[in-house]
Amino acid sequence: MSPAKTGSWPVTVVPGTPEPDVLRDILDLVADTEDVDGNPPFSEQTLVELKARHAGPHTVLVLLTYAPEENSPTEGEDLAGVAIVVLDGGDGVLEIAVHPNYRNEGVGSMLVDKLVEVRGLQGIRAWSHGDHEAAADLAASYGYRAIRELWRMRLVRRAPEAALEPHRPEVPGGVTLRTFVPHQDEAAWLAANATAFAHHPEQGALTLEDLQARMAEPWFDPAGFFLAVDGSGAILGFHWTKVHPGRAGQSPMGEVYVVGVTPAAQGMGLGRTLTVQGIDYLQAQGLRAIMLYVDADNEPAVALYRKLGFTKWDSDVMYGPVSAS
Repeated sequence: MSPAKTGSWPVTVVPGTPEPDVLRDILDLVADTEDVDGNPPFSEQTLVELKARHAGPHTVLVLLTYAPEENSPTEGEDLAGVAIVVLDGGDGVLEIAVHPNYRNEGVGSMLVDKLVEVRGLQGIRAWSHGDHEAAADLAASYGYRAIRELWRMRLVRRAPEAALEPHRPEVPGGVTLRTFVPHQDEAAWLAANATAFAHHPEQGALTLEDLQARMAEPWFDPAGFFLAVDGSGAILGFHWTKVHPGRAGQSPMGEVYVVGVTPAAQGMGLGRTLTVQGIDYLQAQGLRAIMLYVDADNEPAVALYRKLGFTKWDSDVMYGPVSAS
């Protein structure tokens, strides 16, 4: 059964990057939604693609609906919901955000119905960030089921004044830890990342433009981007950390953003060494909480993070057609 609708509002379809004023409306909706839900409604890559210079009908499809003025608690129309599809050939990943003021109004269904009308759902998978019950119901109403679960795990120090646990990573012989050097390490890191995440549908496909987009973000800090290199300078592994600024009265939070080890360096213990190095760095910045994302079925990684003190905090769920294997 589809979620109940209270009406049907006009849905605008935008192929590629929206105009600046509409983009601002989308980013405002993202911020409001994150403040209420505690997690972002769109993945980072989706927002990178949305704002990219190369974005066009072949890469991004945006669907928007504004609440009519009589339904709006403010003067004028408010952006009630937005759906973004990041396209890759014949496939795509859909994410939907509905403003907290307009939930239980059938906004998600309005957006998906329009997507079905203008493009169809062939090759489309969908993320639900936070695994909301409404998202599960919406997915089921279109014949979708959960096909992947991504956990968010969190490590929290009990008190700001608590002494840092004295981690001293054991670096394997012949390996050196250093930090990323902008304008020097991009190509080598991209090559190492591609091999380390050859099995990963998103991370392994990062391009130079994707990397540069992240380096241009206010949060980027090469001092928290660690590389493990061999005697010839080749990158064997890496741990890129991130700091999320506090929102809605919350304290800033660190993130184990990306940890990767190349196939040639597997079995050396670099994953744990690099992870601990990054944790030490983030805690030394005074951050009480550190989070990370990990696939729920990645048992070795989950076991490592549990040993380091992380516990499950939340989860994101990807949905695909029931017929998908």
